[in-house]
Amino acid sequence: GSSVQNEDYDTRKNKLQSEKAHIADLIAEHIPDNVSLFMSIGTTIEAVALALVKNHKNLCIITNNIHVASIVSGRPDYTVIITSGVVRPVDGGITGVATIDFINQFKVDYAILGASGIEADGSLLDFDFKEVSVMQAMMQNARTRYLSVEHNQTGRTALVRVAAITEFDKVFSDRPLPAAVEKQLQDGGIPFYSAER
Repeated sequence: GSSVQNEDYDTRKNKLQSEKAHIADLIAEHIPDNVSLFMSIGTTIEAVALALVKNHKNLCIITNNIHVASIVSGRPDYTVIITSGVVRPVDGGITGVATIDFINQFKVDYAILGASGIEADGSLLDFDFKEVSVMQAMMQNARTRYLSVEHNQTGRTALVRVAAITEFDKVFSDRPLPAAVEKQLQDGGIPFYSAER
């Protein structure tokens, strides 16, 4: 695949729909009621929003994903905050300098992020520099950081480094990750949850 171009939103949304739902349910199990969350861009994160709406109470969700916002906004017990910034037509993601400034005003309990690729050394990669800066701001302003990874993202090349996988508190995937990556998580004492195990 190309390291410059991501697949279009609808293709990604329909691909692995059930895997996404599995990861999403797994992540939702690790989020209590009555907390605040950053939720970033990506179809898996949207699946997490659907899972949360099913059985979580009193959440405050700050997102740069208009799809997440529309999924969770129907709940009267949720506070839903959309970041400022420029909306990308491809996937409803909001990015830019204004987005980062907005995120930096908050300190939340959880950040839930996904990445477009993982290298064997545990580097998380993404295609869009502006999106990466937003994810980094979310990580810096959250007490607990969760990462969702789909197996088809390992070994995918993308241009911009987001973080090391070891900068997260828990990592979730639809199936086991490459041995080198799992070993890093083990060495770092970071719990790894696979939906298929």
